[in-house]
Amino acid sequence: RLRFDFTHFQAMTAEELKKVEDQVNEKIAASYPVVTEVMDIESAKKKGAMALFGEKYGDEVRVVTMGDSVELCGGTHVKNTGDIMTFKLLSESGVAAGVRRIEAITGSNVFTYYKDLENAFREAAAVVRSTPANLALRLSSLQNELAELKAENEKLKSEVAKSQAGDILSNVVDVKGVQFLAAKLDDAEVDEMRTLSDQLKEKLPVSVIVLSTVKDQKVTLLTAASDEAVKLGAHAGNIIKEIAKVVGGGGGGRPNMAQAGGRDASKIDEALAKAKEVLETQLQ
Repeated sequence: RLRFDFTHFQAMTAEELKKVEDQVNEKIAASYPVVTEVMDIESAKKKGAMALFGEKYGDEVRVVTMGDSVELCGGTHVKNTGDIMTFKLLSESGVAAGVRRIEAITGSNVFTYYKDLENAFREAAAVVRSTPANLALRLSSLQNELAELKAENEKLKSEVAKSQAGDILSNVVDVKGVQFLAAKLDDAEVDEMRTLSDQLKEKLPVSVIVLSTVKDQKVTLLTAASDEAVKLGAHAGNIIKEIAKVVGGGGGGRPNMAQAGGRDASKIDEALAKAKEVLETQLQ
């Protein structure tokens, strides 16, 4: 196992990492003898030894030669590069400004790593009822199925929203020339509420829509005002601020769309009634 810090101006690419890994494994496979000699610093320099990291050296130095690599080093080494068996890069990351770090494993640790990886692939394949060899194809197929299901789900949500829009239109009341609609939805998602408010505004061009729902014991309020209603003074954001207080929450938004949350579901009816009062004060 090893880590190596080096100066570099950016993260290494996948291609660069592969190149490093391949080059190291080529040197291992070459089975270069590792020759260690102790000599004076001048002789070492003449031999072509490379000193790293600006280290300070004494009169005598330890010179390590592996193939065409000659370096000054005080550490221990194998007797032959082939003893390392194999080299596998695990990660590359930044540790300081302009300093990168690679971490890797060698020898039997690499075989253990691949064995664990193989077991993980088997387990993942079993989960999706596939084999390791066909895992990528199976995952691609599942992604396509998921995309189709999402599309079908969105279509169903849209149909439900249209159905709900037709059901609650009977609750529309006139507030100083603006059609006001307040309604409670059962266990609805925010996206569904937005879709429904858009559909209601299409049917009610001069309107303010206030929708509420309770999901996981949390209240969600959504207010939408058509462009024509905004011109007359309606402001969805200011309405939501006031009614959110009633259910013990808070929120806000733009003149044409606002959202809020709350904790007290027992006061939703009171909040919807409050919305009508606030709208009346906005329309002068």
